[in-house]
Amino acid sequence: MAGGTAGPRVVVVGAGVIGICAALQLQRAGMQVEILDRHPPGEGASYANAAVVTEAHVAPIAMPGVLAQVPRMLLDRESPLALRWRDLHRLAPWLARFLAAARPAAVRRIAEAMGRLLDGSMAAFEPLLAEAEEPGLLQRTGTLCIYESQAGFRRDATARELEQHVGRRFEIYSASALRQVEPALGATDRLHAGVYYPDAGYITDNYRLVQVLARSFRRHGGRILREAATGFAFEGDRVCAVATERTTRPCDHVVVAAGAWSRPLARKLGANPPLDTERGYSLTLPEPGVSPRMPVFSGERGMVCTPQETGLRLAGTVELGGLDAPPDWNRADVLLRHARRWFPELGSTPAGRWMGFRPSMPDSLPVISRTPRHSNAVLAFGHGHCGLMLGPRTGELVRDLVLGRTPVVDPAPYRVDRF
Repeated sequence: MAGGTAGPRVVVVGAGVIGICAALQLQRAGMQVEILDRHPPGEGASYANAAVVTEAHVAPIAMPGVLAQVPRMLLDRESPLALRWRDLHRLAPWLARFLAAARPAAVRRIAEAMGRLLDGSMAAFEPLLAEAEEPGLLQRTGTLCIYESQAGFRRDATARELEQHVGRRFEIYSASALRQVEPALGATDRLHAGVYYPDAGYITDNYRLVQVLARSFRRHGGRILREAATGFAFEGDRVCAVATERTTRPCDHVVVAAGAWSRPLARKLGANPPLDTERGYSLTLPEPGVSPRMPVFSGERGMVCTPQETGLRLAGTVELGGLDAPPDWNRADVLLRHARRWFPELGSTPAGRWMGFRPSMPDSLPVISRTPRHSNAVLAFGHGHCGLMLGPRTGELVRDLVLGRTPVVDPAPYRVDRF
């Protein structure tokens, strides 16, 4: 691996999984790379999320019929997709684009674009984990999505059709056969069916994943600085430095991968992406009393139970609440009540609660793009639910955009100016 000490200088803004993976890919290509973040690596949206890695997650959040769900989003505090009345005015432009993305033709186009980005996403972890000497962090177990009702199973038929359209594999099981797939499930007489996805798995500790990758980056000559980026300096149409709260960091290229906090920096680079925040919640049970061998999703309740080194992670839901509102911890606590429906022996030991800010675009596709005004500035954010699983693939595409190579995937669907 190239040490990253002699090539052009790149400053990556953001020490989450996207920023770390982009920095690693650039470093492996021979670039000098610095990462800037006010927080230590991995303490953002990747800290305690669902930790799932799957190539099947191609359906956008906005699906046909989502408009009919808006009253429930506003009235039901336990809805998998929630919206607060006070946020309606602020979110109106984002929601208009969100609803436009739910049209059938748009949904199909989005699924195809997400499918191309997810292709090979599991394999893309392997060289990075091998260099970090932690290949066991990725477990290829498959995932299981369970349904409690026939109506819930039918509601997801369009998503399964999209998965088939982009070549994803899955197997449908009756309720009586589900324990053959996941023996940790309790009695399945309250379930209707399940869908097993073989080309999937999970990261055994997503926070440790980012820490491990950050150590590998440092070991090969990279620097991670606890500084917040505040702006940029320019020479003509090129970015020549990143300004921070402390100093100025010269660069030949800049990558903005600051997650939910990326929009102000993107604006300073001449772009104005419709980026907002889906707040996701999780509980981690250190002594769960059950040991599922794979992530188990609930199709109706918008949550997943994932085995972790630290216990059992219960994660999910979407709350469109922005960056400033206090957490609604009821949305974390309800996850435990739901999980007991499928794992009756689930322990009741104290659980670590967490809320993270998913950086989300209204069409569920990330921004991985050069900026319109500055050819040496690349944006990489807005991955929504797929940030962890798309870290290495995004890093590959960022590398190609920075170096001017033929990209690993056509970047057109992820342009910042696509709206």
